[in-house]
Amino acid sequence: MLTVEEALEKILDEVEPLEAESVAILDTLGQVLAEDIRSDINVPPLDNSAMDGYAVIAADTRNAGEKTPKYLKIIDTVMAGSISRKKVVQGTAIRIMTGAPIPKGADSVVQFEHTDEGKTKDNTRVGILEEIQSGRNVRKAGEDIRRGTTILKKGTIIRASEIGLIASLGCSKARVIRRPVVAVLSTGNELMKLESPLPEGKIYDSNLYSIAALVKRYGCIPKVLGIARDDEKELVAGLKEAQDTDMLLTTGGVSMGDYDMVKDVLARDGKMVFWQVKVKPGKPLAFGKIKGRDKQGGEKSIPHLGLPGNTVSCMVSFELFVRPALLKMMGKTNYTKPAVTAIMEETAKNDAGRRLYNRAIIEKRDGHYYARMTGSQSSGVLSSMSLANGLVLIPEGKTINKGGTVQALMLDWNEEVNI
Repeated sequence: MLTVEEALEKILDEVEPLEAESVAILDTLGQVLAEDIRSDINVPPLDNSAMDGYAVIAADTRNAGEKTPKYLKIIDTVMAGSISRKKVVQGTAIRIMTGAPIPKGADSVVQFEHTDEGKTKDNTRVGILEEIQSGRNVRKAGEDIRRGTTILKKGTIIRASEIGLIASLGCSKARVIRRPVVAVLSTGNELMKLESPLPEGKIYDSNLYSIAALVKRYGCIPKVLGIARDDEKELVAGLKEAQDTDMLLTTGGVSMGDYDMVKDVLARDGKMVFWQVKVKPGKPLAFGKIKGRDKQGGEKSIPHLGLPGNTVSCMVSFELFVRPALLKMMGKTNYTKPAVTAIMEETAKNDAGRRLYNRAIIEKRDGHYYARMTGSQSSGVLSSMSLANGLVLIPEGKTINKGGTVQALMLDWNEEVNI
């Protein structure tokens, strides 16, 4: 039976980053740039005002103060997006709004608060109430981005700020590593579709939705295939529906039961890499590859992870093994789950012979993180997963007493958090 690290290494060895595509910038959030982005313009393109005020020659404000205002003739007003055709000369000023280009002749801007703007009825001149230095409140051309520079490098993960940068160059699209399309198929005779009557002995299929939601949460595209009964023909038909995707996730059918046939079909029709991992919850995890087709109709191999059927085992297995694989396929290089060192508020014992990941509530108080369990740690109690914001790691054969420290994987923190 493989350790968590050994299983993850085998999975990552079998997946590679996907190809690049050109995407509308608003749709690139969370994706990875596939090429450098260089600017062929200056941003801002012209010197412009950082304040609402008056464009002046700084020398004209010498010795200006509240009691000794320096009066300048107002010769024009310029708004953002407009250009004044007037030139500031000695003794004159142009009223200017934030973002408007600096008029010719001016070298500074005095903000309204340091003038007598609004304090007199004379609209032909303005009193300057502060002496300023040349360059005050002026944003220089190219101050943000200079023409010819690389503003974003290949491999950058796109956030809102990167989208803004790309937009500031006038670009509406960017080349990024495309998002994986992930097929999700539930298996089991006990499963029922949502909103259908619930016969005795049946349960509604929650795995399909929690796993599809996790696929979306990590920036990928779920292809929901529905439920396959414990019938080989239905399972094979479901696998065929996944042939045009980049990864297949099945839930259930990978343990030791008479009808747990996912791993058997995988071994027969595809490539079985491993089955079972030394982890709790999530021991019955199958990984292999199935045959698929690319967009040109050519053959390709699709990674297939057979997740356990128990709801918590299914989600924990996704976090530990599927998430890193998807991140790699998206071109990302940081697969480590954000984690903190937490102080246990109760004793946790691991006598399962496997690494234990307990659902926990992690809170920060007085500069320290504290962890307490969410109640029952049964692999079928999904409500305990809903209460948790972290997974507490308990090594094999260890007991962590109250007050002891553990590593806690933070479920809801962004992958790029570095603490």
